[in-house]
Amino acid sequence: MTGSHSSTTDHHKGSGEDESAVVRGGESGPGQKAPTKRPRTIRRRILLITGGVMGVGLLGAGAYAANFAVVYNGRKLSNVGELSFANKVRIPPLLEGKPDGSGRRVFRLTAQTGESKLLPGKQTPTWGINGALLGPTLRARRGQKVSVSLTNSLPDATTLHWHGMHLPAEMDGGPHQMVRPGADWNPEWEISQPAATLWYHPHPHGSTADHVLRGLAGMFIIEDDEADRSGLPNSYGVDDIPLILQDRQFNDDGTLDLSGATFMQSLAGVGSPGVLGDTILVNGTYDPHVQVSTTLVRFRLLNGSGARTYNLGFTDSREFHLVAQENGLLEKPLPLRRLQLTPGERAEIVVAFKPGERVVLRSFEPELGLQFPTARLGGQEDTFDMIEVRARDRLTESRPLPDTLRGAPSAISVPEKARTRSFAFNSFTINGKSMDMSRIDEVCPAGEVEIWEVTGDAEVVHNFHVHGATFNVIEYAGKKPDAWLRGPKDTVRVPPGDTVRLAVALPPHTDAKTPYMYHCHILRHEDLGMMGQFTVVEPGTESGAPRTIDSAHH
Repeated sequence: MTGSHSSTTDHHKGSGEDESAVVRGGESGPGQKAPTKRPRTIRRRILLITGGVMGVGLLGAGAYAANFAVVYNGRKLSNVGELSFANKVRIPPLLEGKPDGSGRRVFRLTAQTGESKLLPGKQTPTWGINGALLGPTLRARRGQKVSVSLTNSLPDATTLHWHGMHLPAEMDGGPHQMVRPGADWNPEWEISQPAATLWYHPHPHGSTADHVLRGLAGMFIIEDDEADRSGLPNSYGVDDIPLILQDRQFNDDGTLDLSGATFMQSLAGVGSPGVLGDTILVNGTYDPHVQVSTTLVRFRLLNGSGARTYNLGFTDSREFHLVAQENGLLEKPLPLRRLQLTPGERAEIVVAFKPGERVVLRSFEPELGLQFPTARLGGQEDTFDMIEVRARDRLTESRPLPDTLRGAPSAISVPEKARTRSFAFNSFTINGKSMDMSRIDEVCPAGEVEIWEVTGDAEVVHNFHVHGATFNVIEYAGKKPDAWLRGPKDTVRVPPGDTVRLAVALPPHTDAKTPYMYHCHILRHEDLGMMGQFTVVEPGTESGAPRTIDSAHH
């Protein structure tokens, strides 16, 4: 919808906090041992501080080795055996917008501060959308025109990026669409893509990790007529359940530790990925369980963490079926027992349950391709229980999972002479350049398909996200991608020291002065400059398009 508009106006409003959105933690259930996570965290923090003082006061290889050993030995993280799954997981409220009489559906959102009871007995200052933490699940249909009225009641300027959405660049909510405190932002666009599980989160350059870790994020579900007939479970919150998976680090008083383990990483001579927390939240709920009432359940999984990769499976090794990736359904359900998601990636899985059973969704040690010492420092040896699934004693019989899925988008067809662009990740730069808000790195022809080759650092975890576009993985580390990587995607892990080749379907919306982003979705890496900008113009006009823009204008 190229004729849409976006505006920002100043006015102050109250926070409008929805008390029901304040996440309430809980104590352990009767007869169950209370979690002992906090003392372990305190000990680790003391060791880190002690190591830091020693590193400053002592010189020489012996002191370095002692410091490193202390830190390294404390970085194999796990919560297995510590949880009682005492708290019912919060299901984000569903918003479908209100018709305004002109054919649009309007979503009214307020970014605000609040407090959430995440850990037992402690209040944590948090940020949220229409509440104290996280935001509602937005839902719209293909072909609908949507309008968002975002009010920023935070103390800082922020944005909302519609991650995975196909829309004009000026509506994208990237770092050029900042919303000042007390101001509104009013993007409009038409939903023009197949059914998918998307999400929204802030994108202020240099502060994205901070804003997301404080709690600003939510899902955005797109539906369409074909996917409605796919035969998949689709009753929101009943047999179609969103799970936003996030790790957090807490200070002893319950406040969020947003710093990340920079000292730990510097000891090893590598850059910090940011916060790799020792506490798991699901939909903002600590120590969670979810009760299911049907024999088949569709879980919409979102890795909403800033840096951590999850390798998901069930503790009884049961088979489940992958039915969708970030940008749409697969052609056929894919049976799996493990599924790995890097930050920003989403997946939809369907799981079968029997009456009365309980099983835990766990993140097993992820396969990151790292070696000593970065394997442990990068989270490759970590294991976390995420959420317990509890089936009712009586379950409603679900429709059988179909052999093929209606509504799956076709694979992207690559022209014989498709242009190839190369992107090399190194030291928080892409192609040797750090992010510059006024520099256009690539100018691309609207609606065409290109091959983008992304090469990763050795011994550093990166992934790659493209705004406004869908891609298919056509080659991964020199080989045909595994089946679970072959669907419609917008974010993908980059193999350390190797290359991933993508067939990118470029956006149809043209704007020579407003860019889309591409970047690593490890949020600290993005904030430190591992991001570039591309504009989309009419094919054949690329050479005359500007390569700089007035970033202050945005």
